[in-house]
Amino acid sequence: MSNAERVIGIIAGNGIYPETFVNAARERGVKLVMAAFKGETREGLSEQVGAFKLFRVGQLGGLIKFFKSQGATEAIMVGQIAPKNLFSLWPDMRMAKMLYSVKERNAESLFGAIAGELEKDGITLLPATTFLEDQMSTEGLLFGSAISERDWEDVHFGYKIVKATSAHDIGQSIVVRRGTVLAVEAFEGTDECIKRGGKLGNGKEVTLVKVSKPNQDMRFDVPVIGPKTIDSCREAGVSCIAVEAGKILFLGRDEVARKCKEAKISVVGI
Repeated sequence: MSNAERVIGIIAGNGIYPETFVNAARERGVKLVMAAFKGETREGLSEQVGAFKLFRVGQLGGLIKFFKSQGATEAIMVGQIAPKNLFSLWPDMRMAKMLYSVKERNAESLFGAIAGELEKDGITLLPATTFLEDQMSTEGLLFGSAISERDWEDVHFGYKIVKATSAHDIGQSIVVRRGTVLAVEAFEGTDECIKRGGKLGNGKEVTLVKVSKPNQDMRFDVPVIGPKTIDSCREAGVSCIAVEAGKILFLGRDEVARKCKEAKISVVGI
């Protein structure tokens, strides 16, 4: 199937991720239809896609019906849904039935179940990195200045620990300083983890390490670094960010590079 024949349904959360994907997909001539969420998806995206419809979080049946009516045979999840909305959703019948069948209520099991429901209606869920491969992390120095040997020691120390915690679905980011763990990401998210770690590290010589989980499902769970992450790091006194090569997506890469230069933050891929 050529790109001109493809119809991709976008399940759009918050942040700049949906817009980043839309821009990349439009360059390839793909037809796009978007399921957006009240209070989450950025305004203005409706003008950039062929069809647009607002939903409440939990309206799975309506979302699938919308995609099918637009001829979408593929879908992609881009952008987060605020945790408070995940816990206050009003599920429709299809979502309620799916939730009843899910034994573990973590992100992987829930989104995996949603992917299964899409498949039942002939809609394939694509990797969330589709058309964005050139914005993935690589090995070596990515932004900023070369880091010291002491910084590299913290990078490898943090990497070893966060790969272990991520395997238990605790979190994919860790903040360390001179061989001490300051904060491990949990449900609060990366930015709050950074703030907590920076405060405990007195705002200097702090390192953030971000990785993927073992066997991470890149269809709906891609670790991301964006401009907001760099802002949080600057405020917390993070001087070095280490990311797992080939596994982390940079959103707004040019802005990330600019903010790193201004804040004197180095980013390395390992």
